[in-house]
Amino acid sequence: MLEIRGLRHDYAGRTVLSVPSWDVAKGDASLVLGPSGSGKTTLLNAIAGLATPTAGSIRVAGTEVTGLAPAARDAFRARHVGLVLQTLHLIGVVSVRENLRLAQRLAGSPVDDARIDEVLASLGIAGLGGARAGNISVGEAQRVAIARAVVNRPSLILADEPTSALDDANCAKALALLLDQAAACGATLLVATHDNRIRGRFERRLEL
Repeated sequence: MLEIRGLRHDYAGRTVLSVPSWDVAKGDASLVLGPSGSGKTTLLNAIAGLATPTAGSIRVAGTEVTGLAPAARDAFRARHVGLVLQTLHLIGVVSVRENLRLAQRLAGSPVDDARIDEVLASLGIAGLGGARAGNISVGEAQRVAIARAVVNRPSLILADEPTSALDDANCAKALALLLDQAAACGATLLVATHDNRIRGRFERRLEL
């Protein structure tokens, strides 16, 4: 599913990320570990095609992401990658349902309200479809962000520090939701974190 070779990213004259080789199989769940500033976000952005590394190659589901033109990279990400970013980036002035419909449109898929209802129900927020995204709680917004990430049944889910701002109970809930949704999609899950509370839930790890 994911193959990284000779990856390096430089910024302001210094190397901020170096991954000589890393493979992740389809359906695996892996942690990317390291302190703040170790390059975790840079790695996820490079895998998603949001950043272009200085050197190296990244293959996702057989596609050389680093070799795609910007427009092709955006289209590939919309179809195959689900993102849960530190800043959730929900569109607050429209409904939760419309946020998920937009994700479907960006992937080039027809709007599928039945799929949206299915995902919202699986995350315990079936009643929020008509709510304005800017009016829901932080915990609800995080679930909506996970719903948006999985609504198109991506082959790869990338989550950047999804639990760092949560208390212990909500940390456990958010992690369980990510793992359950990845399993339901048959997706590979990568979680970048410095949160030691979740180490025990993952057997596969990359330390930066």
